[in-house]
Amino acid sequence: MNGMDEKNPKVQNIFKEKEHYTYEDFLEIIARLRGKDGCPWDRQQTHESLRTCMLEEAYEAVDAINEKDDENLKEELGDVMLQVVMHAQIASEEGRFDMSDIIDDVAKKMIRRHPHIFGSPKAVEAGAVPARWEDIKKQEKHETSVYEGICRVPKALPANMRAQKILKKAAAAGFAPLDVSGLEKRVENDFESLKKAADFGDVQQTEQRLGVLLFDLMNLSRFLGVNAENSLTNVIEKFINRLGSVENRVNTDDSGISELPPELFGALWDLQ
Repeated sequence: MNGMDEKNPKVQNIFKEKEHYTYEDFLEIIARLRGKDGCPWDRQQTHESLRTCMLEEAYEAVDAINEKDDENLKEELGDVMLQVVMHAQIASEEGRFDMSDIIDDVAKKMIRRHPHIFGSPKAVEAGAVPARWEDIKKQEKHETSVYEGICRVPKALPANMRAQKILKKAAAAGFAPLDVSGLEKRVENDFESLKKAADFGDVQQTEQRLGVLLFDLMNLSRFLGVNAENSLTNVIEKFINRLGSVENRVNTDDSGISELPPELFGALWDLQ
């Protein structure tokens, strides 16, 4: 990518409007943006400066999936790929690795982690694939303890997603509550401890007790087989929709919030 001849007419031709651009065209475009006399903003980006962009683009792609919006999903996946290619280009300029290395690594990984397809073919149930994947991953990473595996869970994940992933790994190794009732009792005790800390006015203890309560709730959701992230997201959307209804009522009646019937506000917070 770095060896591109900017004066070569064949190379310059890809930057003109085309009916259809290829993957190779895209790599050249990013190299040009990062090259001499390229875009000032693109040239100054680093792996570190693009961290937030990577997270935001991934979440926007997930939003498009949730909305079943193919046109938006196509655009957002392109933005995710832009982030990948930008990081590859930056690394290539530093002589560390390039896009071909990334593709080579992930292709080899997919072959290694699917021995039932690329090795000695044998029938495997879909539900067994994730466990096999994790076993092979442990071998690749030379993990010898549960602790090592848990330490590999990305710290950049949202806290509740990270908690569920860590708790799942711990449970797979036998570190899990024995039953739901025990967890439910823990949650009740956590809430009482939180109330006491809040009533006492101890901010540090209140924060700690709230964290313990949330962590045990994540554990309970895992034990119940419920995705906590999806659960909270659904309730947030329900709240937003109801808030919009209340606001529309205020605007329609021109009565002001204070004059709305109490049951309307009750419905806003009744998110069952």
